[in-house]
Amino acid sequence: MILTPDKIQAILQEAAHFPRPSAAAIEALNIAQRGHGWISDELLKEVAELLGMSPADLDSVATFYNLIYRRPVGKRVIHYCNSVSCWMLGAEDNRRYLSQKLGIGLGETTGDGEYTLLPIVCLGACDKAPVLMVGDETHFNVDPAKLDDVLGETGAP
Repeated sequence: MILTPDKIQAILQEAAHFPRPSAAAIEALNIAQRGHGWISDELLKEVAELLGMSPADLDSVATFYNLIYRRPVGKRVIHYCNSVSCWMLGAEDNRRYLSQKLGIGLGETTGDGEYTLLPIVCLGACDKAPVLMVGDETHFNVDPAKLDDVLGETGAP
């Protein structure tokens, strides 16, 4: 058993808000991920059982959402928006700078396990493009000159 009793209780409490426990799938996955950093196959099976779902059905939910990780990630995940608005306003320059500074490509994690760099389709702030998230913090109007400050806020090299 991977889930702790408090995580199980939190998932069951969330599921109790819905007529069908499976309606709490996204929040249940978030609760499980907060405790482990990512959703392993074993963890997915435990959550599915709590919600009365098949692992395959829960996996289809988990793999649909960009903020649920089905493989290990760094302590801080950098999501850089590569939507049309962000792309037109310099998202690719930001990606190149981050890759060079951190020494990783898309989908990779730094050797110290601190950062993972992932694209995301949209962060919903096109009027402030280009946008990126570091962990739970969203940063607006980012360019390579601002990235050192953004990474500095999170303790990057």
